[in-house]
Amino acid sequence: MTAEPILEIKDLTVEFKSRGAKSHRALDGDSLSLPGGGAALAIVGESGSGKSTLLRSAIGLIPQKSGSVKLFGKELNGAPARELTALRRRCGYVPQDPYGALPPGLSVIDAVTEPEIIAGVKRSKAERRERAKELLAEVGLTDERIFASRAVGLSGGQRQRVELARALMLGPELLLCDEPTSMQDASTRGEIIEALRRRTATGMSMLFVTHDLRLAAFAAEKIIVLKDGKICESGPSREIMQTPRHPYTKALIDALPRLPEA
Repeated sequence: MTAEPILEIKDLTVEFKSRGAKSHRALDGDSLSLPGGGAALAIVGESGSGKSTLLRSAIGLIPQKSGSVKLFGKELNGAPARELTALRRRCGYVPQDPYGALPPGLSVIDAVTEPEIIAGVKRSKAERRERAKELLAEVGLTDERIFASRAVGLSGGQRQRVELARALMLGPELLLCDEPTSMQDASTRGEIIEALRRRTATGMSMLFVTHDLRLAAFAAEKIIVLKDGKICESGPSREIMQTPRHPYTKALIDALPRLPEA
């Protein structure tokens, strides 16, 4: 891993206004640092804890009330649109809702290749499609009938895997995943996490959002736990799972389904 952080968030506060003009503090003075070169950090918490807000803030998709977000050493607040676009192209983003994310009029192959076309990558159509098929196989999709299908014909789990392949198309230095296995069964969930671990082993860094602490520990070497928009605990995954310090983290662990005894 490189010494310089690929992502650095300091004292980040984000607020949303409700219809009644009341403000809701979604993030409350949070800080984190993620090295480049293959680091993996999981963000864990219940629904409404601020996980998705923190992930989206990391690439400047949500305005901040205060604090600092630096991506690849560049401050996002106030950055010109062209610079933001260039920084985001070095990232892959897998959104939480696969039903609204894929372009409905495109086939699976075309949806996966689209980021390269938008970015102006010089590659023949045949080479681009072959790369898309390799990425789809990496996440467990190999059926030619699926390649030709449109998003409307796919299950939620298939859409998640297509979104992941699409996010990997530009070879991101940083991958941001928002509950990328929520619609997978146990076997495909493990396959996807293994595929992500292979990626981080070859230098891609990752932010991985999940409500499942056990899955977080499998996907990343470090975990931060969010409660009500504030980081309440952080540390190495093994340490968090074996000796949690905060009562909220202990409650999350206690709520995990018990694994069957061997």
